[in-house]
Amino acid sequence: MVTLGSRSIGDGAPCFITLEAGATHNGLASAKRLASLAASAGADAVKFQIFDPDRLVADKKQLFSYGILADRATGRVEQISEPLYDILQRRSMDTDSWRQLKNHCDSLGLLFFATVAFTEDVDLLVELGCQTVKIASADVNHFPLIRYAAASGLCIQLDTGNASIGEVEAAVDVVRSTGNERIIIHHCPSGYPARLDGINLNILPTLKQMFDYPIAFSDHTPGWEMDIAAVALGANMVEKTITEDRTTRSAEHQFSLEPPEMQLFVRTIRELEQAMGSSRRILHDVERQKHKAVRRSLFLRYARPAGHILTPEDIDFRRPGFGISPPETELLLGNRLRCDLPADTLLQWSHLEPPASN
Repeated sequence: MVTLGSRSIGDGAPCFITLEAGATHNGLASAKRLASLAASAGADAVKFQIFDPDRLVADKKQLFSYGILADRATGRVEQISEPLYDILQRRSMDTDSWRQLKNHCDSLGLLFFATVAFTEDVDLLVELGCQTVKIASADVNHFPLIRYAAASGLCIQLDTGNASIGEVEAAVDVVRSTGNERIIIHHCPSGYPARLDGINLNILPTLKQMFDYPIAFSDHTPGWEMDIAAVALGANMVEKTITEDRTTRSAEHQFSLEPPEMQLFVRTIRELEQAMGSSRRILHDVERQKHKAVRRSLFLRYARPAGHILTPEDIDFRRPGFGISPPETELLLGNRLRCDLPADTLLQWSHLEPPASN
């Protein structure tokens, strides 16, 4: 179990819901709007991405291909390419802007954290008073960064992407080597959007068996069916990308949630958790009354006088089940009636004479 703010994350706690805005904002104003939308939807946290594009991208002309929603009515997706550097530049903000955004999230009662690229970014999160940091799936083997982040004392969220189990274990060992046991492991299928045959939701129970840490699902698919399935499989946290407009001509917007969908997304997960219930069969009072109404009781088939000894021929099994139940039939047969009873009487134990004592 991991604690972030007032929320516990792990088995037995409600699913922790993070809405990801790091890939879909284009500066401080839109980042604040997305954070406000996340808070209004009832999310627990909003996530961003902190990096210096000039340091991170060596080849400024390296192309990145992605799909955009070209026609909302038909769902037609258009594939475009542009330099990765240009994409990251749109998301880049200076330190003062990050401070303003963190303060804005604090005012909303919304947990703020970010994926980081460099040790200086970890320092910034510590300065801002953040409680957790995320390591991108591409950096699952960037042990110097992982070690530095873990030594800060922040909760470490490890995105595992297409990493092997061995690589995940190695990254976890690096975190633990610093004495930090505050770890959340994300299953994050690769792709923008992820391919259905690459989502592999069944890895979630495997990760839960292998690691004694909360397991999360980071979703890069349209809609939220995969998130619902992940929660049903035991995911302790879900992360879903949000946007102000899915038709925005930039990466990751086309499979993100728009404002009208965000609140429904959160509500659907909360309703699912309520519906999942318990691994034990527990009947509530309303259910007990309902099942009695549809089950059967013992009725007297014919009119019988006082003193009559009840036989199987005297008994009929009818609804509702508010009288003597069928499993008690053998206890009833052979007893004498205490009084005259008409046909169709719902039999009660009070109708019977107590058995004679020896």
